[in-house]
Amino acid sequence: MEKNIVKQAQSLQKKLIEYRRYLHANAEVGFELKKTLSFVEKSLQKMGYTPKKCGKAGLVVTVGNPSKGRGAFLLRADMDALPLREKTDLPYACKQGNMHACGHDMHTAMLLGAAKLLKSREKELNGQIKLLFQPAEETLEGSVDVLKSGVLSEPKVKAAMMLHVMTATELPTGNAVVASGGVSAPAADFFTVRVQGKGCHGSMPHKGVDALTAAAHILIALQEISAREIPTGEPFALTIGALHAGNAGNVIADVAEIKGTLRCFDEALRIRVKKRIEEISSHVAKAFRGSAETLYTSGCPTLINDEKLSNFTLRTLQALLGNESVYSSSLFGGAKNMAGGSEDFAYVSHEVLSVMVAIGAGEKEKGYAYPLHHPKVNFDENALWVGSAVYVQTAIEWLKGEE
Repeated sequence: MEKNIVKQAQSLQKKLIEYRRYLHANAEVGFELKKTLSFVEKSLQKMGYTPKKCGKAGLVVTVGNPSKGRGAFLLRADMDALPLREKTDLPYACKQGNMHACGHDMHTAMLLGAAKLLKSREKELNGQIKLLFQPAEETLEGSVDVLKSGVLSEPKVKAAMMLHVMTATELPTGNAVVASGGVSAPAADFFTVRVQGKGCHGSMPHKGVDALTAAAHILIALQEISAREIPTGEPFALTIGALHAGNAGNVIADVAEIKGTLRCFDEALRIRVKKRIEEISSHVAKAFRGSAETLYTSGCPTLINDEKLSNFTLRTLQALLGNESVYSSSLFGGAKNMAGGSEDFAYVSHEVLSVMVAIGAGEKEKGYAYPLHHPKVNFDENALWVGSAVYVQTAIEWLKGEE
């Protein structure tokens, strides 16, 4: 079975590259995925599926035998890109000011390949498999949206898997790392601190309240959380990525906005730090005669991997690709030592048994020098068939109920 799936996935490689390059050249962001959705929907229809819309901009199809099995297994791929101008000079680079700099075009192409493989063996499946094409992962809003639409029901999903490509690492292309049981991606919170002052002429600053000065001091004060309030070695990141205030050099700004993100692996720490951001912002602003309000705009919880599903996936993929090509994240000191960005699949992991798999798609020593979210990042397309095979084999084996 494993060898057949590998050969069939490899035979799709040319088609997978076509899928990926179209998606890459037409990168779209958030829920605004008009071209992407049309392409994915038409591709699935050609395979014999009848895609159903879920949420604002998601698509889902189901394959398999509804009279068998113990519930459905969910395979998820994210479709959205970043609002980032591409600088790769690739012939299929996106020209519209967006970029698939996180590899979601790879994920979508892989799941389309999996859809084709699963459709060809639908009568053999011991149950049902759902394939979810999800929007707005980068803003951490898409998963919540599709969950609200009932994507985990009819048929009821009992377990789920996601994968993510990695580049500019030492992980060989096509090798896989299965997240060990527990947390594999931190919780995330996007926040805005709005500082209110009082504007006036720049020649008479004493008649106003400088929101920009207060915001600058808040920014510096927030760094003390990392430096003085978090235990050494705790995986944690508080980042201020934007400070906006004023429009002219001779005017005291009446309003300033600070935008940032918080990443935590520990839920209790997450709650405490969010409170401290509010306290520090409010009191520092008050010290400068202004006021500050902290708004948490979006985010997601920690991504939790079920230990039994993780161990099952590890064994399944080692049988598929070979022991020397598949590892557990525990070999690298656990997921916290490999921590990357947050992942809104976390919401799914709080509803059903879940597992996250990383796949190598570009080694540093082979010229893949730029990391995820960089305007020059590139991915090794030789990982495409591997992703399709990983999706298919994991779901098929899970339906057998032997994990």
